[in-house]
Amino acid sequence: MPSGFLNDILKYDHAVWYRINVLWQSRFMDLVAPVLREPKTWIPLYLFLAIFMPWKYKRKGLYWCLAFIITFALSDYTSASIIKPLVQRVRPCNDAGLRHTIHLVVDCGSGYSFPSTHATNHFALAFFMIMSLHRQYKWVWLPAFLWAFTVAYAQVYVGVHYPLDVSCGALLGVLIGTFTGRFFREKVGLAKK
Repeated sequence: MPSGFLNDILKYDHAVWYRINVLWQSRFMDLVAPVLREPKTWIPLYLFLAIFMPWKYKRKGLYWCLAFIITFALSDYTSASIIKPLVQRVRPCNDAGLRHTIHLVVDCGSGYSFPSTHATNHFALAFFMIMSLHRQYKWVWLPAFLWAFTVAYAQVYVGVHYPLDVSCGALLGVLIGTFTGRFFREKVGLAKK
């Protein structure tokens, strides 16, 4: 990839980050964004799925829950343990050049920025749900996508990721979730036979 093209992408990435993190800040989002990105926020959803799927689909529902967990493990490991150490992009909140600009809403933490593991995981789980459940619940795609999107957006808003981090994390998650969701649908499926 030519360095000029890469520089253009990074300039655009920074410009979009600046707009979301600095120009579009609000008291409301300062309260909401940290909650959206907090894993504990989504425990009720996970508990609902862990109860509903086995209740509704019996053994296949248990397999679905196992595939959901495997999807998470695969996306988390790929993002955090393989790609981040290879790329080693500094988080915006750890960039000394942005110290006086950034609107940091949460603790920055350590670790690298690219790709966003939050975005990877949530898009992987969302697309696993879409691929494995859309035949039974045609409406599932919209809430699943919005769930993943709001978590990813919150990562940029609070100052811990750039838009490119969450976009590429989302793309990785879509690929993983689509693969595991289709695999589950073809090998196990939820349709009654």
